Amino acid sequence: MSQHILVIRLSAMGDVAMTVPVLKAFSLQYPNVKITVVSRPFFKPFFDDIENVTFFAIDLKERHKGFPGLLSLFSDLRKLNIDAVADLHNVLRSKVVRALFALSGKKVAATDKGRQDKKELTKLVIKTISPTKSMFARHGETFEKLGFPLDLSKPTFPERAILSEEIIAITGKKEGSWIGIAPFAQYESKVYPMDLMQEVIDELAKNASNKIFLFGGGNEEIKKLDQLKNNYENVIVLAGKTNLKEELAIISNLNVMLSMDSGNAHIAAMLGVKVITLWGATHPFAGFKPFHQPDNFCITSDREQYPFLPTSVYGNKKVEGYENAMRSILPETVIDKIKKELN
Repeated sequence: MSQHILVIRLSAMGDVAMTVPVLKAFSLQYPNVKITVVSRPFFKPFFDDIENVTFFAIDLKERHKGFPGLLSLFSDLRKLNIDAVADLHNVLRSKVVRALFALSGKKVAATDKGRQDKKELTKLVIKTISPTKSMFARHGETFEKLGFPLDLSKPTFPERAILSEEIIAITGKKEGSWIGIAPFAQYESKVYPMDLMQEVIDELAKNASNKIFLFGGGNEEIKKLDQLKNNYENVIVLAGKTNLKEELAIISNLNVMLSMDSGNAHIAAMLGVKVITLWGATHPFAGFKPFHQPDNFCITSDREQYPFLPTSVYGNKKVEGYENAMRSILPETVIDKIKKELN
């Protein structure tokens, strides 16, 4: 009889995207085990192409809201005949559901987020830094606790998506090099200054065989993206024009993605696209380096100039005197790296 594992990961887009390579590896290495992923409905397209994975959309606004909602969630999930629970989120909400399954005699395991290691890494002192365990490895350990060791070293990625007529109407046919740029992040300390990003786009747009796609969302971001577009024919603002499934199809056709330490980096990486990331207050050593990307694709702020870096795991801490850390990444460095990877 095949087993059925429940995987819980709600949270932010990047965090959910980071579970995809792990579940993909799992489905290949354990083809007889069924997985149900519980997450927000918006993220369903991430999991559409993984064998043996079913998606369960949590309804946090009504049915699954608050503590009574968690009891309803447990009751809904219990009907699926779950054998074990992998809690990849490990927050109060998921702990309650996990505990209810444990009480009903099911095997449960949760991801250890390595808070102590991350705390050491981001201490506001001059320090020597070394990498902490990646989130992918930590999720892998969670499955190992349930009796399913995983090898993440030889990943497979989906084929490039075939673009629909609707998408081609926005992007044009695939010719030359397609470059994605996602210039935003949740926190200011992770965002490359707009004037420097403009220099990067201006230089890349000079080459007519490059087509540049700008990613973002929300009216404020769209205004900024329209500025960055700067009347170039070969720069296209995608924000507000596509749904998530269409966006994934476009990203899978990119030659390279330039992103902050943010969700778009993890989405491109899960699709097997080259991802060049820019790091301000945060650092790839905290375990959030995009999946299967070389270290030299991560361009970090200058630690000689800013010796306390990294000052934050998620970018939510402001440190006086470090507001301009990202200005220590020169536009030329970014441009040269992208050009090198396009050749």
